Amino acid sequence: MSELKVGLIGNGSISESHLQAYLSNPKAELVAVCDLKEDRARETAAKYNIPHVYTDYRELLANPEVQAVSICTWNNSHAEISIAALQAGKDVLCEKPLCKTVEEALRIEQAVRETGKLLQVGYVRRHASNIAVLKKFIDAGDLGEIYFAKASLVRRLGNPGGWFADKERSGGGPLIDIGVHVIDLCWYLMGKPKVKSVSGNTYNKLGNRSHIENYDFYKAADYDASFNTVEDMANALIRFENGASLLVDVSFSLHARQNSAQINIYGDKGGAEIEPALAIVTERHNTIINIDPQISSPGFEFQGSFDREINHFVDSCLGLHETNCPVEDGVEMIKILNAIYESAATGREIQF
Repeated sequence: MSELKVGLIGNGSISESHLQAYLSNPKAELVAVCDLKEDRARETAAKYNIPHVYTDYRELLANPEVQAVSICTWNNSHAEISIAALQAGKDVLCEKPLCKTVEEALRIEQAVRETGKLLQVGYVRRHASNIAVLKKFIDAGDLGEIYFAKASLVRRLGNPGGWFADKERSGGGPLIDIGVHVIDLCWYLMGKPKVKSVSGNTYNKLGNRSHIENYDFYKAADYDASFNTVEDMANALIRFENGASLLVDVSFSLHARQNSAQINIYGDKGGAEIEPALAIVTERHNTIINIDPQISSPGFEFQGSFDREINHFVDSCLGLHETNCPVEDGVEMIKILNAIYESAATGREIQF
């Protein structure tokens, strides 16, 4: 194949980043869009010159012209749609998280094995340009053995509401929405070690704080200030079999002075600060050295990272390389996320 014909399932806010990325990729062609809201799907089809419009994903999957799909729906439908797409002979890019439960994750993994089709998990931060730079340092051994990482994504007022705030549809709050990104990124850079134990906490203290005035924040299309069943914040300590550990905290709502993003990894030969901007620390001749890589996007670049993610997916579907975000990684991350929620609910450490 020289060109991949793609269908989009789920036309909510994140789908725009997928659409823009496919549009800019000369090897891909958007041929179908599906959304429960027909008017929204038709508007998108007109904007991007997409010939086929559906409100039922099964009808889209029955279209033989579609070779691959991007799944951008609510989290509670990821498993069902991914499995159906794989069984229909389509390659799949599934937005994070892969699904809600470990049982669902294992079913998706089994479908990948049975069909032989590709499923790439939407861990977009793996595709950031600063991560590509850092990965070269790590792979060359410049940081040595990475034994500790810590990640923090704090929103002081940032509960999107709508389906994000509905545990049934989302599977949880900031942990499964934004926490999955930083936990996965650290785990990926640490060499994807096997998890040994997880100890986590979640808190429901502030809610969506819809009473706050004079401070703007993103709101989902189905925002409802009266409904919120997810945690405000979560934190966890994850231990790995190789002795490494990862400390993480994330929030939708917290009495913090400002929003913040901090991601750091530490090895026995050097360390790196990934967010807010890439910086590398090491030693030379008994002297500590700070290295500031000169790159155009030293921090996470939203659309640029989606462009690279989609390009990677398209090339993987075309057989030019294997995906760096396989279904197995999605399964491991769901195990970790579920263990954090279980630890928080039971008040005990979860052993693997």
